[in-house]
Order: sequence, then C-alpha cells, then structure tokens
Amino acid sequence: MNTLFKLTFPLKSELMTTVRLAAGGVCALKGLDIDTAEDCKVCITESLLLLKHRGYSSANVLFSEGGALSVRIEGEGEGEEEGTPEDEISLALLSALLGEVGTTERNGKLFSISFEIGTGK
Repeated sequence: MNTLFKLTFPLKSELMTTVRLAAGGVCALKGLDIDTAEDCKVCITESLLLLKHRGYSSANVLFSEGGALSVRIEGEGEGEEEGTPEDEISLALLSALLGEVGTTERNGKLFSISFEIGTGK
C-alpha cells in the first residue's frame, strides 16, 4: 500500500475545516462519489475529535491507496485523558458509517483509528 497523502497538524478546532477540505480533495483524486467522500470526511472529523478529547496535541492523517482508500489517524503528543461521554456517539457513528474500524492503543490509551472506504476507480 502506497502513501498517497499525509497531513500533520495541531489538533485545534479551527483547523478541522482545512482537514475536511484536504480529505475531500483526496477522495476526489481517488474517484469516490460525493456521498462516500462526505462519509469519509465525517469519519475523519469524528476520529480527530476522539484523539483531541484524549489530550493529544497534534495528529497525523495518512491516506494510502489500494483497492479502497485507507485512512489512518494518529495522535501525537502525550494522550493522557480518558475521553468524554460524547465519545460513545463518535464511535457509534464511525461504526454505522464504516462497519469495520480499527483502533490501536499505546500505553493503554487510544492512539490511532484506521479504516477503508470506497473502491476508487
């Protein structure tokens, strides 16, 4: 699997729109339809919120190409928080939109979220 695009940025609310725009561009590059691209952007935003709620200061969003678009969102910095009650809603939304979502923990805390979406061209 080849890395198509990588975005590293501070986890600040004012940058979420920029990340969504970049994700939309990658989805368009992969030929995903508008509904699938919107689902991808929602899932990335929810994943970033999960990491932000756990105290990470920045994040990496990695897009890889294969048959589907693979996305991996990783926290950077010291994630020390337990999350918030709203995180259950984010996890339920990810599961509803994607079916299968991979999560990785580091030192017992959520560290990354990964998923595949669409089939591309």
